[in-house]
Amino acid sequence: MRISVAADSLDGVAGTVVAELRARGHEVITHGALNDDERDDWAWASEAAARDVAEGRADQAVVSCWTGTGAAIAANKVPGVRAALCADAHTADGARTWNDANVLALSIRLTSAALLAEILDAWFAGTPSTDADDVANVAHLGEIG
Repeated sequence: MRISVAADSLDGVAGTVVAELRARGHEVITHGALNDDERDDWAWASEAAARDVAEGRADQAVVSCWTGTGAAIAANKVPGVRAALCADAHTADGARTWNDANVLALSIRLTSAALLAEILDAWFAGTPSTDADDVANVAHLGEIG
């Protein structure tokens, strides 16, 4: 799978995300502080990763900033992106299942390497629900304007 990754600094697990994804066999596209040729501010970096997903250059993305909130907000401004800020594996599983989230947002301050592995395990194991109500909710997101 091709995963776009953005971080606004190299603190915390920012670099670990890239290493962990590559160790799992994913192709990684880097943005922000992870790419020397790009602006590293959270809004720009997260937008770039989200656009990779929306425009088909990546299957999913992982965006991060100090709290993860700004990264999620920026990613969610891109049409077709459903970014979820996940602080634990249960939230990551639910985001994939009920929200068909395609962008994982993380706090580089709060996420440890061990917790990151658990979150990624749940994220990649999760599959979108086929329940009619869940499908209708995700479809409705495209109608909100």
